[in-house]
Amino acid sequence: MSRVNRVEPSQTAASRLETSIARTLAGAGAPVAELNERAREVFRRIVEAYVESGEPVGSRTLTRRLTEQLSPATIRNVMADLQDAGLLFAPHTSAGRVPTDAGLRLFVDGLLEIGNLSQEERDNIDGRCAAVGRSVQDVLGEASSLLSGLSRCAGMVIAPRIEQPLKHIEFVNLGPGRALVVIVTENGTVENRIIETPLGLPPSVLIEATNYLSARLVGRNLDEARRIIETELSAQRAQLDALTQRIVEAGLATWSGEPGSALIVRGQARLLEDVTALEDLENVRRLFDALERGESFKRLLELAGGAEGVKIFIGAENPLFGHAGCSVIVAPFRNSQERIVGAIGVVGPTRINYARIVPMVDYTAKVVGRLVG
Repeated sequence: MSRVNRVEPSQTAASRLETSIARTLAGAGAPVAELNERAREVFRRIVEAYVESGEPVGSRTLTRRLTEQLSPATIRNVMADLQDAGLLFAPHTSAGRVPTDAGLRLFVDGLLEIGNLSQEERDNIDGRCAAVGRSVQDVLGEASSLLSGLSRCAGMVIAPRIEQPLKHIEFVNLGPGRALVVIVTENGTVENRIIETPLGLPPSVLIEATNYLSARLVGRNLDEARRIIETELSAQRAQLDALTQRIVEAGLATWSGEPGSALIVRGQARLLEDVTALEDLENVRRLFDALERGESFKRLLELAGGAEGVKIFIGAENPLFGHAGCSVIVAPFRNSQERIVGAIGVVGPTRINYARIVPMVDYTAKVVGRLVG
């Protein structure tokens, strides 16, 4: 079974739901002893139907789903009690109900049954994320696309910085005004960046920049090497002409930034597939804005880092873009030293298929961690 962050882990799923319903209904004088089991089953079926269809769930739909034979009138009474408890609400004038964010949280923490991925699904993820002949950025981009396709939502990855000791660095001329900076780490990871160069740059300048950086980068990680090189350049101890120094600085700048600053998002358009109202369209527009800004996602490492496994944020409790009415399922991935170096996840509507997507995110995070470690 996949591990998911839980609330009140000492309580069983049934007791958590029963306690929540009982606490609210007792104050209203409702017959709690008669409602607990029935309310639990009705609530579960409502959430399951809502996740499948995205539509309000009425008593007729529940009659077909419930194992216990209940009259529509009885079901409506139970639904009304669940609504009073803050677990359901009736949108507009519809006779059906949908779960609130609090109701979805209760369902996820207490009633959600999460199984393991099939071997075929694991093999698919392993194959799609294979790192042979590809850079870390390519692998992470593929992982994000993979999760988007499997979940029918947007997939996202916070890309790690290069922390492995470096084995090789080289500047390769791409033609007028452009050069490729190639970095290879000791574990075989290859990273490429394109930089702009002055027109008419002599080939000897790229060779000199390569030799200079190789002497200082090899055997060190980027942070260590950058500090040494910046100290040399600022103290003018480096025996470089102005043009070569400019190329060296441009090469280093391509890997500058804070940890977790590189955001890769795939499949944003999938979030439009379920839009049925102008209000929903506005929520998706806000979500797109949040995805494009990217700064908010720097907090994902911090948020995911507090979890041993997958972490789930639902609707308004989402600290990043809860105003967009969406849910986020995210998991950290770790390097070979068990340090959190990135995060991977899915963002979608609150009616996201949690039972199916949680194990996907969990397993993909483990695969990515092995590849980038």
